[in-house]
Amino acid sequence: MGGFSLFHWLVVLIPLAVPLFFIFRKPAAGPNRFGGLPPGMGFGQAISSYFKKYVDFSGRASRSEFWFSALFVALVSIVLYLVDRTATLNGIWSLATFLPSIAMAARRFHDINKSGWHQLLGILFPIGTIAVLVWYCRAPSVDDSRASVF
Repeated sequence: MGGFSLFHWLVVLIPLAVPLFFIFRKPAAGPNRFGGLPPGMGFGQAISSYFKKYVDFSGRASRSEFWFSALFVALVSIVLYLVDRTATLNGIWSLATFLPSIAMAARRFHDINKSGWHQLLGILFPIGTIAVLVWYCRAPSVDDSRASVF
């Protein structure tokens, strides 16, 4: 019953070390490789864009587009839960918005000049989740030649 085995250390260190590697890696130098700055959007425009670009993983998404879409998905989820407590409608809604939410997050990462695959770091709790949330809130990148941690 005594001490940590190698397996226990791996279970503890991998979720802590892997996100740190990606967090502290130097950003790509030069202009954003995913295109020009996306326009800021209002609530209605963001929702329209969310459904027009249903599974479009290319391009960039502004912070307003991302957060207004996330707010809309959450509000509809809450309303569907209040209407149908069996969660059937909520499950259908979750399936319908699963791919567009991943695509929107990928475009949001493109806006800060990172690959959309970085959203997988959110699985590695707690450090990866915190990093992903910080990156979602980060200002768009026009020129990322400066060295920064986040």
